[in-house]
Parts: sequence; structure tokens; C-alpha cells
Amino acid sequence: MSILKKMATGFVAAGMTLSVMSGFAQADGHGWKPNKPIDFIIMAGKGGGADKMARLMQAIVEKEDLANRPLVPTNKSGGSGAEALIAAKSANDPDHTIMVTLNSFYTTPLRQPGLDVDVLTFAPVARMAEDTFLLWVHKDSGITTFEEWLDVAKSEGKNWVMGGTGSNSEDNIITDFLNDNYGLSMKYIPYKGGGAVAKDVAGKQINSSVNNPSEALGFYESGDMIALVAFTDERLPLFPDVPTLREKGVDFSYFMQRSVVGAPGMSAEAEAYYTNLFEQVYASDDWQDYKSKKSLMGELLSGDDLMAYWKLQRSNHETILRASGAIQ
Repeated sequence: MSILKKMATGFVAAGMTLSVMSGFAQADGHGWKPNKPIDFIIMAGKGGGADKMARLMQAIVEKEDLANRPLVPTNKSGGSGAEALIAAKSANDPDHTIMVTLNSFYTTPLRQPGLDVDVLTFAPVARMAEDTFLLWVHKDSGITTFEEWLDVAKSEGKNWVMGGTGSNSEDNIITDFLNDNYGLSMKYIPYKGGGAVAKDVAGKQINSSVNNPSEALGFYESGDMIALVAFTDERLPLFPDVPTLREKGVDFSYFMQRSVVGAPGMSAEAEAYYTNLFEQVYASDDWQDYKSKKSLMGELLSGDDLMAYWKLQRSNHETILRASGAIQ
């Protein structure tokens, strides 16, 4: 049995057992407010789940008039998020720099120690959700079940192409897990964002993907893409007919954080302001509706609870990357 298979039992989902509410900083941020536009870095390319989330949050802040200065989104996807991490780390004004993160927040610093990035130096503003993953193919593939997909992917070997966001990222980790545990040898092609991945599955440029629901939903609704299995603990309400991998006999689930972090060096007063801001975003009808429609899971975390979550997830991902040979 592989190392990955041995550790599959809910290792990432374990982070969800932390307290769902972090006990926000007592200060409500009213003693400090931004005095210029806020640099809102997105640690992924345009069209993916992180991009969609960030731009929705920006829209909610504007619609509800929650901030006295605008959030200015900027996509920085280079180097599987390395570009974003460096931009935040070297921000000239940490109190006006926040970033939307995913699991590359852990994996990229582990894979690229030369970046000299310690994720625990970032301000734990808010985990807004945990995103989910499904296995997708084009409807014209003729594949309608996970078992059929396994047969075809195995027979095609390296000619079967799985697309995903980034190298040694969330999508890459799931692809490695499938290769390792089912005797597959799929080729993995990294993209800058999940939107481009879904587009290429829909356009028959690649064979399959493990897109988040928000990234593939439009193509699913148009009938171009179908989901075969979910990498969750239970079936997703949005996809009630799609079985989980656990139902197929493998006790594995994987989730991705959707968090907002502050740049290293952010003051406690600014952190309290942004925590309060995103608490209001989280409580909004628009965000709750988005969570439901996009099959996002998880409750709000911030402060010490979010920091504890990061420590757990970083440790889990270090184990995963070592097992796959991505790091020594």
C-alpha cells in the first residue's frame, strides 16, 4: 500500500474539526481604516475558483458599502502562486495588501524554499470556505462512470491527459493520488487557472480534469462536461447523482482553502479591520448563496483558529509532497 493511500483517511478534512468560529479580534477595526485603495492579490489566474471568489467578494463589499476604500483585484498566477507570495511578502504597505489564497499557499513555499516565504507570517484574516473537487470528462467521451474512466485512462496510459491548475498543486496532488492508487500513468498538464482547464475539457483539448464546481459549472449546465466522482466525504447537494470516491472503496477526500490573508507585517489594527470586513462579507446573502450554488463547504475561521488550520494543512501537504517525491 502506498504512503498516500495509507494517509488518505480524511487527513485534509481533519482541519474541519477545528472550531468553526475563531473568536474575531475584539477590536472591530474602527480605530483604523484604509486611507487608499487596497491591493487585493489573487493567487491564481483569471476565470478560476479563486478569481471568481475574489471578484464576488469585491462586488459584495461595493454593493453593501462595507469599506471606505475600494478593493483592487490583481491576478498573480506565476510560478504556481510564487509571484503572488513574493508580491505580498515584499508589499510596501502591508496594511493595504491582502491576498486570496488556495492550497498553493502551503505547497509552493515547500517546493520552492528559495522564495524564503513562511506562510505563518501572514495575517490570518478569514477562511471563507473550503472548495471541493470532482472528476470531469467531456460528454462525447462516452464515459459515464468512474469505472469506465479507470478502464480508458489505464488503457491510454501517458496518452491520457489530465489538466489542472499549477504544478504540484491541488489538482496535481489528486492526479498523483489517482495514478498511484489505481495503477494509472496519466500525463498532467499545468495551467495558470481552473477556468482555462475547464475550457479545454469542454473544447476536447484535454481528456479530463478535477475542476472545482465553480470552474466547470457553466460547461456542466450546458451539457458539455459531466462529473464522474467527487473527492468529498459525502455527495454534494448540487451533484446528488455523483458518487464519492469513498463510495468506490477508497477512503480519500481532499478540500482546498478559500482564504483571505494579510501581508506579512500587517498591523494588528489593520488585521482586525479586515477580519471584521470579511466577517460581514461572509454573513451576506450573496456570499451564502454563492457557497450553496458552488458546493463550497466549511465555516468561517480567522485569528488563532485559522493559524492552527494553516499549521495542520502545511504539515499534511509536506507529507503529501514528500510521498510523491516533489520535495526531499
